Amino acid sequence: MAEFSLPANSKVGAGKTYPPPANAKNPRRFHIYRWNPDDGANPRLDTYTVDLADIAPMVLDALNKIKNEVDTTLTFRRSCREGICGSCAMNIDGTNTLACLKPIDEITGDVKIYPLPHMPVVKDLVPDLSHVLRASTSRSSPGSKAESAPPPDRERPQSEAERAKLDGLWECILCFCCTTACPSYWWNGERYLGPAILLQAYRWLADSRDEKTGERLDALEDPFRLYRCHTIMNCTKTCPKGLNPAKAIAEIKKMMVQRR
Repeated sequence: MAEFSLPANSKVGAGKTYPPPANAKNPRRFHIYRWNPDDGANPRLDTYTVDLADIAPMVLDALNKIKNEVDTTLTFRRSCREGICGSCAMNIDGTNTLACLKPIDEITGDVKIYPLPHMPVVKDLVPDLSHVLRASTSRSSPGSKAESAPPPDRERPQSEAERAKLDGLWECILCFCCTTACPSYWWNGERYLGPAILLQAYRWLADSRDEKTGERLDALEDPFRLYRCHTIMNCTKTCPKGLNPAKAIAEIKKMMVQRR
């Protein structure tokens, strides 16, 4: 039987345990992944106790409480706190989601928080998304492309039915919860574009105002870029916005067949 072992510096060890707040009414423990590239140490799990009676209900509120009042070295991304920017994507209680949309009371027991899986880590809960962001601009070609001139006195027309085809696509915020939950992306991340990028690509393929369908399909016609999707459906299950990347990928495959 084959045996696999992780590199020594990738093994997560036990970290610091911070004392709980005095007279806490509703204490909850948070185990948070910590790694600093500057100190040469292995990753660790630090443990913090937060009084839920003192904070708002989301996991991001607990992280802000910890950073502001307990440990200022804790590093994570956040911005809008309304599920719009995608900055606070991380793995919470074993599921990729947005910390600002994840209620603490949905989690049983201690809360475990890690960065998005299968991405290089910049520090603590901050993943390096450079690779997938470059793929987003180079392969999905965001923005409508047209050769014909628009009407001189208005925008390009679009019927209500044509506009409805974009629902479930335009809402993607590129948090990459879906991509980092996809085993096909784990195995072929350098060549497979992943569900987030492919959903973005289909958003423009489905847009009636775009006139570069052939060019967009050509950019995806590759054994790895599109066809590494095996319909595992992790992407749809984990999407914090309730979107269906697997369906978008299936629609692209149908368009590929129809043009042959």
